[in-house]
Amino acid sequence: MQTILFYIGEIPVTVFRAGVAFGGIAFFMLATLFIAMLRQSSARANAEAAAASQTAEMESRLSELLRVQAEMTGRMQTMAEVFGSRQSDMMRSVNERLDGMGHKLGQTMADTTKNTHEGLRQLHERLAVIDRAQRNITDLSGQVVELQSILSNKQTRGAFGQGRMETIIRDALPSNAYSFQATLSNNNRPDCLVTMPNGTPPLVIDAKFPLEAYNLIRNAKLAEEAKQAQAQFRRDVTKHIQDIKERYFISGETQDTAFLFVPSESVFAEIHENFEDIVQKAHRLRVVLVSPSLLMLSIQVIQALLKDARMREQAHLIQAEVGRLAEDVNRLDDRVRKLQSHFSRTARDIDDILISTDKIVKRGRNIGELDLGEEIEAKTARSGSLQAADKPYLAPRPEQARIVE
Repeated sequence: MQTILFYIGEIPVTVFRAGVAFGGIAFFMLATLFIAMLRQSSARANAEAAAASQTAEMESRLSELLRVQAEMTGRMQTMAEVFGSRQSDMMRSVNERLDGMGHKLGQTMADTTKNTHEGLRQLHERLAVIDRAQRNITDLSGQVVELQSILSNKQTRGAFGQGRMETIIRDALPSNAYSFQATLSNNNRPDCLVTMPNGTPPLVIDAKFPLEAYNLIRNAKLAEEAKQAQAQFRRDVTKHIQDIKERYFISGETQDTAFLFVPSESVFAEIHENFEDIVQKAHRLRVVLVSPSLLMLSIQVIQALLKDARMREQAHLIQAEVGRLAEDVNRLDDRVRKLQSHFSRTARDIDDILISTDKIVKRGRNIGELDLGEEIEAKTARSGSLQAADKPYLAPRPEQARIVE
C-alpha cells in the first residue's frame, strides 16, 4: 500500500493514496451522476408539468379560439346577411334611381327635341320673313331706281307729283268737290281746283315743283358747285311761285291763295331749313308750300268745312223734321193718355165686379149655414118670390143696380 506509483510534482502518489483518490473520484463522479440524474428527473418533471400546463393552456386557448371562431362565423354570417339585404336594397334603389334618371333623361331629350324643332320652325319662319323682306328691299331698290329716273326727267317728275297730289285729294274729298286740269278764263289749266263752301271761288293747287336745281345740290361735290346749285334752286322756285300768282290768281274766279305741292317731305324740310327767303317770298305772294302730309291735313280741313256747309244748308230740313217729330210725340202723348183713361175705367169696372162676386160668395155661405126654421122661412120667401116672378120684369137702371148691390 505504501508503494509509490508516481509523483505529482514533489508529492509521491502511493497505491493507498491512489485508491483513496480513485474512490474519491468515483464517489464524486457518482455523486455528480446522481445529482445530474436528480436534476434530469426534476427537469423532466418540470418539463412534463410545464408541458401539461402548456397543453392545458393551449387547450383553453384552442377552446377560446374555437369560441371566437364560432362568434366570428356568426358575425360573418350576420354581416353577410346584412350586407346581402343592404346590397339588394342598394341595387333596388340604384335601379329605381336609374329608371327615374332614364325617364327624366328621356323626357328631357323629348323636350329638348321638341324645343329644337320649335326653334327650327321659328327660325324657318323668320328666315322666310327675312327672305320676303329681302325681296321687298330688292323691289324697293328697283323702285328707288325708277323714282330716280322719274325725278331726272321733267315731264315724268311732273306726272309723279301730279299723281301723288291726285291720290291724296281723291282719298279725302268726294268727286264733286274737286276737278283736275280745269280750264280757267285766261286759258290756263291748274293741276287741281278744290271747291270751297258757301259759293266762294275754288282753291288752286299746283304740283309742278322744280326739282332740277335740288338734284344739282344733292349731287354737288365741291362747295362752289353747291353754292351755284343753291342759287339756281332759289331762282327756279321763286320764278315758279311768281308764275302761280300771275297765272292762277283771278279775282272772283279763284281764291287769292294757292297751294304749291312739294312731292317730297325731305325737299320741304330742306326749303324751310336752308331757304327761308323762299318761304317768306311765297307768303308775301300768298302761295303756300305744302308737303304731302300738310296737303292731306289741309284737305281734311276743307272736307270738314264742306260738311259743315252742307249741314247748314240742310238745317231748315232738319228743323222741319224736328217739328214733325214733336207733333208725332204730342199725338203719341194724347193717345197714351186716352189709353190710360180706358185702363182706369176698366180697373174701376173690375173692382165693382169683385165687390159683386164677394157679396155672392157671402150669400152662398149664409145659405149653406141655414137650419130647418130658416128653411121654412126660405120656402115662404121662395113662394113670395115666385108670386113676384109672375109680375112683369122691369130692368133696373144702372144707378138702381149699383144701389141694390
